[in-house]
Amino acid sequence: MLTSMALVLMMTVPGLGLFYGGMVRKKNVVDTVMTSFAITCLITIIFAVITYSLAFTPGGPFIGGTSRAFLQGILSDVSNNTGNPNPLAPTIPETVYMAFQMTFAIITPALIAGAFAERMKFSAMLIFMTLWAIFVYAPIAHWVWGPDGLLSNGNPKAWVHVLDYAGGTVVHINSGVAGLVTALFLGKRHDTGPAHNVVLTFIGASLLWVGWFGFNAGSAVSAGVVAGMAMTVTQIATAVAGLTWMLIEWAHRGKPTIVGICSGAVAGLVAITPASGFVGPAGSIWIGIAVAFFCYFTVTFVKGWIGYDDALDCFGVHACGGALGAILTGVFAINQYGGTPGLIEGNASQVVNQLIGVGVVIAYDVIVTAIILFLIKITIGLRVSPEVERDGLDLALHGEVVQ
Repeated sequence: MLTSMALVLMMTVPGLGLFYGGMVRKKNVVDTVMTSFAITCLITIIFAVITYSLAFTPGGPFIGGTSRAFLQGILSDVSNNTGNPNPLAPTIPETVYMAFQMTFAIITPALIAGAFAERMKFSAMLIFMTLWAIFVYAPIAHWVWGPDGLLSNGNPKAWVHVLDYAGGTVVHINSGVAGLVTALFLGKRHDTGPAHNVVLTFIGASLLWVGWFGFNAGSAVSAGVVAGMAMTVTQIATAVAGLTWMLIEWAHRGKPTIVGICSGAVAGLVAITPASGFVGPAGSIWIGIAVAFFCYFTVTFVKGWIGYDDALDCFGVHACGGALGAILTGVFAINQYGGTPGLIEGNASQVVNQLIGVGVVIAYDVIVTAIILFLIKITIGLRVSPEVERDGLDLALHGEVVQ
C-alpha cells in the first residue's frame, strides 16, 4: 500500500503535469505544470484537514462525519490491536489508507485542468479547487466508497448498489463533467495551436500507465487474487484501447500519432478503473475496444458539433470513458472475480444500478460545480484578460518562461 500510494502520487506529479504540459502551447507550459503541482500541495492540506473525514468516516448516506478532521485519532497499530483503524481498511494503519486515498483526491481536481487549460486565472483556479474538493469530491466519494454511502456497494442499506472499484464515478466522471462545466463557463480560447512537445506528452502518459497499477491494484487494499486480477485487466484494457485508437486514427486521418495512441491508452485506463476488481480478461478486452471507439468519436466529432472548448479533452476522455466503463462494469462483472454478477451472467439489474449511479453523479456535479464557478465569476472573475491570453499565461502569471 505504501508503494501504491507513491505510484498514484506519481500520476499527478510529474505524470499528469507532463501529459498536459506537452499538449499546450509553449507560452502556457509553466502555468500548466504549475497547476498540477499547486493542486497537489493544496489538496493534501484540505484532505488532511477535512475531506478525508467527510468522505471516509461514518456519518450518513450523503456525507461522512468529522471524527477524523485534522486527522485526529488516526494513529492505529493493527499489529498489536491498538487504536481504531478505518473499517474500510482494517488490516493496515489508517495513516497508510488515508495517504492512499489522498492521492486519489489530488489527481481528480488536477484532471479538470485539462478542460480549462490556457485561459483560467491561477487565483481563481486555487479557490475553485478548494471549494470543489470540499463540496463535490468529498460527498461523491462518500456516496460511492463511504461505509454508509447512498451508492456504496459495500453498504447493505445503500439506495443503489453501484460498482466502482477504483474511481470511474468518483474520479473520472466527476472530473470530466466538472471540466466541461468549467470550459463552458470560461468560453473558448481566442486562439489555439499545435502541441508544444509531444515527447513530454508521451512521458506523462507513460507515467500515468505505470502509476495506474497503484490506482487499480492498490484499491484491493491487500496483496492477493483480487489485486492480481485488477493489475492484469488494467494492463490488457490499456494496451487494447491504445492500439485500437491508433488504428482508428490511422484509418480516419491517414497517420498514427503519438498523441493519439497515448490518448487511447489513457481512455483504456479510465474505462477499466471502475471495472478492474469485477471483470476478467475477456471483459477487459471488450472494454478497451469500446472505449477507444467511443472516446475517439467524442473527441473528434462531438466536441466540434457542440462547440465547447475542452482544451485537452478532459470531458471527452475522462467523463465519457468513465461513464462507458461504469456501465460496462455492469455488463461484464463476473461473480467469481468480484462477488457481483453482471448482465452476461444474467443480472441485468446491475446495469440499471450503474446507469442510476452515473446519472446521479453527473447531476450533482453539474449543479454544484456551476454554483461554485458562478460565485467565483461574480467576485474575482474566472478568466485572464485577452492580453494575458495572447501573450501567454507563463510570463504574466508566473514570471517564468520555457526557453
